[in-house]
Amino acid sequence: MNWQDSIIFLGAEDLEKVDEFYGNFLGLSLFKDQGLCRIYDIPGGGKIGFCSHMEKNTGDKSPIITLLTEEVDSVYQDSKNKGLEIVKKPAENKRFNIYHFFMKDPEG
Repeated sequence: MNWQDSIIFLGAEDLEKVDEFYGNFLGLSLFKDQGLCRIYDIPGGGKIGFCSHMEKNTGDKSPIITLLTEEVDSVYQDSKNKGLEIVKKPAENKRFNIYHFFMKDPEG
Protein backbone atom coordinates (compact mmCIF):
# COMPACT_ATOMS: atom_id res chain seq x y z
CA MET A 1 0.00 0.00 0.00
CA ASN A 2 1.09 3.54 -0.71
CA TRP A 3 -0.28 5.85 2.01
CA GLN A 4 -0.41 9.51 1.01
CA ASP A 5 -1.25 11.27 4.27
CA SER A 6 -2.97 10.83 7.62
CA ILE A 7 -5.66 12.56 9.66
CA ILE A 8 -6.36 11.94 13.33
CA PHE A 9 -9.93 12.94 14.29
CA LEU A 10 -10.99 14.00 17.79
CA GLY A 11 -14.32 15.10 19.18
CA ALA A 12 -14.90 18.75 20.06
CA GLU A 13 -17.80 20.82 21.33
CA ASP A 14 -16.80 24.33 20.19
CA LEU A 15 -15.07 24.55 16.81
CA GLU A 16 -14.62 28.32 17.18
CA LYS A 17 -12.55 27.82 20.34
CA VAL A 18 -10.65 25.03 18.59
CA ASP A 19 -9.87 27.38 15.70
CA GLU A 20 -8.78 30.16 18.04
CA PHE A 21 -6.35 27.78 19.74
CA TYR A 22 -5.04 25.60 16.90
CA GLY A 23 -5.34 28.10 14.06
CA ASN A 24 -4.59 31.44 15.69
CA PHE A 25 -2.49 30.65 18.77
CA LEU A 26 -0.55 27.60 17.53
CA GLY A 27 -0.54 28.83 13.93
CA LEU A 28 -1.63 25.58 12.28
CA SER A 29 -2.99 26.08 8.78
CA LEU A 30 -6.62 25.15 8.21
CA PHE A 31 -6.60 22.40 5.59
CA LYS A 32 -10.36 22.04 5.29
CA ASP A 33 -13.49 23.28 7.03
CA GLN A 34 -16.19 20.64 6.57
CA GLY A 35 -18.74 22.43 8.71
CA LEU A 36 -18.93 19.73 11.39
CA CYS A 37 -15.15 19.17 11.27
CA ARG A 38 -12.12 21.40 10.93
CA ILE A 39 -8.91 19.81 9.77
CA TYR A 40 -5.49 21.40 10.34
CA ASP A 41 -2.13 20.68 8.73
CA ILE A 42 0.56 19.57 11.15
CA PRO A 43 4.07 20.77 10.29
CA GLY A 44 6.20 17.83 9.26
CA GLY A 45 3.27 15.86 7.91
CA GLY A 46 -0.19 14.64 8.74
CA LYS A 47 -3.32 16.40 9.82
CA ILE A 48 -5.53 16.67 12.86
CA GLY A 49 -9.29 17.10 12.68
CA PHE A 50 -11.77 18.22 15.30
CA CYS A 51 -15.41 17.25 14.83
CA SER A 52 -18.45 18.54 16.67
CA HIS A 53 -20.47 15.41 15.85
CA MET A 54 -18.00 13.12 17.65
CA GLU A 55 -17.90 12.52 21.38
CA LYS A 56 -15.20 14.44 23.20
CA ASN A 57 -12.81 12.23 25.14
CA THR A 58 -11.32 13.94 28.20
CA GLY A 59 -10.04 12.67 31.49
CA ASP A 60 -7.00 10.91 32.87
CA LYS A 61 -6.63 8.77 29.76
CA SER A 62 -7.57 11.36 27.14
CA PRO A 63 -5.53 11.69 23.93
CA ILE A 64 -2.31 13.68 24.02
CA ILE A 65 -1.41 15.84 21.03
CA THR A 66 2.31 16.47 20.85
CA LEU A 67 3.82 19.20 18.71
CA LEU A 68 7.62 19.28 18.58
CA THR A 69 9.69 22.44 18.91
CA GLU A 70 13.09 23.55 20.13
CA GLU A 71 11.33 26.59 21.65
CA VAL A 72 9.59 24.84 24.56
CA ASP A 73 10.18 27.67 27.04
CA SER A 74 8.95 30.31 24.61
CA VAL A 75 5.76 28.38 23.79
CA TYR A 76 5.22 27.76 27.50
CA GLN A 77 5.55 31.48 28.28
CA ASP A 78 3.21 32.44 25.42
CA SER A 79 0.67 29.87 26.63
CA LYS A 80 0.91 31.13 30.19
CA ASN A 81 0.60 34.78 29.08
CA LYS A 82 -2.58 33.92 27.13
CA GLY A 83 -4.09 32.39 30.27
CA LEU A 84 -4.15 28.83 28.93
CA GLU A 85 -4.42 26.04 31.46
CA ILE A 86 -0.93 24.72 32.19
CA VAL A 87 -0.99 21.22 33.62
CA LYS A 88 2.77 20.76 34.05
CA LYS A 89 5.57 23.33 33.80
CA PRO A 90 8.55 22.69 31.48
CA ALA A 91 10.77 19.92 32.80
CA GLU A 92 13.16 17.29 31.58
CA ASN A 93 11.70 13.80 31.35
CA LYS A 94 14.66 11.46 31.74
CA ARG A 95 12.58 8.38 30.98
CA PHE A 96 11.79 9.58 27.45
CA ASN A 97 14.79 11.93 27.09
CA ILE A 98 12.66 15.00 26.33
CA TYR A 99 12.10 18.51 27.64
CA HIS A 100 8.40 19.33 27.60
CA PHE A 101 5.34 20.78 29.28
CA PHE A 102 1.64 19.97 29.30
CA MET A 103 -1.29 22.31 28.75
CA LYS A 104 -4.95 21.79 28.00
CA ASP A 105 -6.58 22.97 24.82
CA PRO A 106 -10.01 24.64 25.02
CA GLU A 107 -11.69 21.24 24.75
CA GLY A 108 -9.86 19.84 27.76
